[in-house]
Amino acid sequence: MNTRIVLADDHAVLRTGLRLLLESQPGLEVVGEASSGLEAINLAIKLNPNLILLDLSMPGLGGLDALPVLRKSVPGARVLILTMHDDPQYLRQALKQGASGYVLKKAVDQELLAAVRAVLRGEVYVHPSMTRVLLDDMLADSPGENVWDTLSEREQIVLKLVVLGHTGAEIGERLNLGIKTVDTYRMRGMEKLGLTNRAALVRFALKKGLISAD
Repeated sequence: MNTRIVLADDHAVLRTGLRLLLESQPGLEVVGEASSGLEAINLAIKLNPNLILLDLSMPGLGGLDALPVLRKSVPGARVLILTMHDDPQYLRQALKQGASGYVLKKAVDQELLAAVRAVLRGEVYVHPSMTRVLLDDMLADSPGENVWDTLSEREQIVLKLVVLGHTGAEIGERLNLGIKTVDTYRMRGMEKLGLTNRAALVRFALKKGLISAD
C-alpha cells in the first residue's frame, strides 16, 4: 500500500516540484495539495493521509496554528515541517506542537527524501544545521550521564538499538530474545533513566555521545 501524502504550501511551483520528487520514489503518492493551513486541515480530514508536508508561512491560518489541529484531527498522520525559517523558536514550537520533523527548504532532494523516510519510520528528523541548537536548548533537563552506568549491559544494548530505530522484533532476533523480554529490558532501562518516550531517549543518547548528532 502506498504512503499517502498531502502537500501544504502556498507556492504552486514548489508543490509541483515536491510532487515530482516524492512520486519518483516507489510507494509514495501525493493525494492532495493545499495552499493554506485551513485547506490543509480540510484535505487531511477528507483524505486521511499518512504524511503531511506542512509549510509554516501560508496565508490565513499558518502552519504552526494548523499543526495542533492536524495532530488532533488526523492523529495517524505524521507531520513534517518544510520551511524557509531556520529560527530555533519555530523549531521548538513545531516539535512541541507534535511535528515529527523539521526540514529547511534549502535542503537538497536526497536530504528531504531521507527526512520523509525517517519520519515514516516513526523517527524525529531535524535539519542538520539546527541539530546543535536543538541539543543545546533541549538537553539541559536530561538525566545525568552517570545514570547510564547504573543500567545492566543488556539494558544498555537494548536501549542503544531502540535509539537506532530497531523494532522490538528486530532487537529480539538480533539478541536471540523474545519480544516480551526485550520490552522488559527497554522499560526497565527507561525507568532507571527517568525517561518516558523514545524522543527523550534519543536526546539523552546524543548528550551521552552514544550516537552522533550528524
